[in-house]
Amino acid sequence: MSLAMLAVIAFGVFRLEELRSVRNSAYLYSVIGLFVLLLLPKVVIILFHGLEDLLELGRWAWCKMAPGAAGDVTDDGRLRFLSKIGLALAAVPFAGVLYGLTRGWRNFNVAQVKVKARNLPKAFDGLRIVQISDMHLGSFNTGTDVVQHGIDLINEQRPDLILFTGDLVNNFAEEVEPWLEKLSGLRASIGKFSILGNHDYGDYSSWTSAAEKAANLEKLKAHHRTMGFRLMLDEHLPIEKDGEHFTLIGVQNWGTRFQQYGNLDKAIAGTDPNKFRLLMSHDPTHWDAQVRATGIDLMLAGHTHGAQFGITIAGHTYSPAQWIYEEWAGLYKKNDLQLYVNRGFGFLGFPGRVGMPPEITVLTLECA
Repeated sequence: MSLAMLAVIAFGVFRLEELRSVRNSAYLYSVIGLFVLLLLPKVVIILFHGLEDLLELGRWAWCKMAPGAAGDVTDDGRLRFLSKIGLALAAVPFAGVLYGLTRGWRNFNVAQVKVKARNLPKAFDGLRIVQISDMHLGSFNTGTDVVQHGIDLINEQRPDLILFTGDLVNNFAEEVEPWLEKLSGLRASIGKFSILGNHDYGDYSSWTSAAEKAANLEKLKAHHRTMGFRLMLDEHLPIEKDGEHFTLIGVQNWGTRFQQYGNLDKAIAGTDPNKFRLLMSHDPTHWDAQVRATGIDLMLAGHTHGAQFGITIAGHTYSPAQWIYEEWAGLYKKNDLQLYVNRGFGFLGFPGRVGMPPEITVLTLECA
């Protein structure tokens, strides 16, 4: 059965142009979810069965070498007990994935993060920034109330700024359309600003022509404007308050593993390195590759989703994301420079979150 589902998944991956409809996307993601739900318990059971088989093989070899000692070797009943343990432990990943599929993707974590910032003008001491990222609106069924719930939570934080760090859609600009009116209801006292992520360019779909792909991107840019967001494309602007200002910078997607659209040099040209600069860049690998060398005080990123899987032990969270990314979730500091990686609002592929809830980040800036 698992192989059959894998075949369906593979078919969906290679027919991305068929995933324009939410219904088709939901179908594929449901199959992926069911596959993971059944696969992880099987892995646990197979591991314990394998251990049991190894012990049985060792017992057989021992009996062959020392027939008189056969009665001292662990009996079949004890060996079979390992299979029972494996069966019982398999319930843990099954329950975890089931929760992630049914509830985990709905339960937002509002992360309150204090950031002590060098060079921050005193007028901005206590500034509240809500960062959201990776909405992937095409993954949500249009009948769900989850998006509205997230919007309500954001507005409850009474932010001064709302910064969106990319991946509004999976592939197509039309994914935004059912949510435009709701997203236009996001409120911030100073303003709302956004950038593009790797999924926003339509690179993961087939297009009849380059012109069709370009039109999709222009349509998505227009949706940002309709939502009331100032989309920043390799540029900077001042954020002003009480006669003081800091520089907000936004770049197009740039990552070490993906298409590099962004131009950081262009974006920061003319900015003052001795004054506070805040950068929005979707992919956290940009930080080590280019950003830190510029001395930018704070960078906000997303992209990783925290792999949508995690486990917390003794206050430390572990995730498959850390096998790929050095900075994958939370706040990072190197010397006086800082990076925050948001775990994402939505989901992609696997239609759930296990131990890695969707995140709305509230960053409170404080003068260092």
